[in-house]
Amino acid sequence: MEKAEGRNQTVIVEFILLGFGNGPELQPLLFLVFLVTYIATVAGNGLIIALVVSDRHLHTPMYYLLGNFSFLEIIYTSTLLPRLLASLLTRDTPIPVKACIVQLCFFGCLSTVENVLLAVMSYDRYLAICHPLRYPALMNGRVCGQLVVGSWIISPGFTIIGNSFLWEMPFCGSKEIDHFFCDYAPIIKLSCEDTRTVELLISVVAAIGSLVPLLLTLAFYSCTIAAILRIPSTTGRQKAFSTCSSHLIVLTVFYVCVISVYVVPTANTPKALQKPFSVFYIVLTPLINPVIYCLRNKEVQQSLRKGIRKVVAFRNQLS
Repeated sequence: MEKAEGRNQTVIVEFILLGFGNGPELQPLLFLVFLVTYIATVAGNGLIIALVVSDRHLHTPMYYLLGNFSFLEIIYTSTLLPRLLASLLTRDTPIPVKACIVQLCFFGCLSTVENVLLAVMSYDRYLAICHPLRYPALMNGRVCGQLVVGSWIISPGFTIIGNSFLWEMPFCGSKEIDHFFCDYAPIIKLSCEDTRTVELLISVVAAIGSLVPLLLTLAFYSCTIAAILRIPSTTGRQKAFSTCSSHLIVLTVFYVCVISVYVVPTANTPKALQKPFSVFYIVLTPLINPVIYCLRNKEVQQSLRKGIRKVVAFRNQLS
């Protein structure tokens, strides 16, 4: 109970998310920006899912994983942005403690699934380039499905175990959370109890859910890039690299954002920059992923063009 000393001991039942400040003149602009971003994110990732489902040429493990990743991005964004949009529109910033912890659980679970899915996608590219002859047997539909189901079932389990201790934890003192969503660090600071055990447990869970997939991803792509560099012809190297370039870009953007939000702040990054970094990580990364895949992937481009031609032909028939 050391943390409770000198603090108001009235247990609070709701937090106040300070968001981006109290400037009323900025609220409509921020609402419009985040609304457009949310719609574009859902539409872009939904388009990729539609292309993967409708085009039989995209019925391969690589695009099956891409479709699942796009589905994840839609859910991930929908966990946080609707609540932010509602608070910007109504200026209703309080959120019940239990609802805040639920949001944190969903955020943690989906973040862990994203880490694991990125590692699975790296494994898929590793097999395709380093073991092309054995790829159909090593990454068939059954294996791909098992990897995806495992990502969606096992990954959230770690996060739920870590966050389960927050449910019975009392909070007192200040109600204010200087953030636009319920993140772990600002919530744990408001606890009345000694949180060292919980912090240690969550740190272990976070390490398993993020560090292990990252190390696996680095290992797979180290082997993949080494194999590409050993290809004798320039054309062969370019073709092999083009099959994984989009995923490499997504990986780079994702982990640069993660490091900016959760690693750099410990190195005395100004607190005012943490929320903009979080916006890029949580809001903009799911938005640009469909753009990267559509611009860098020729098969997705061809599928999109065929889809547009079918829609135009259908409209011409109706008219």
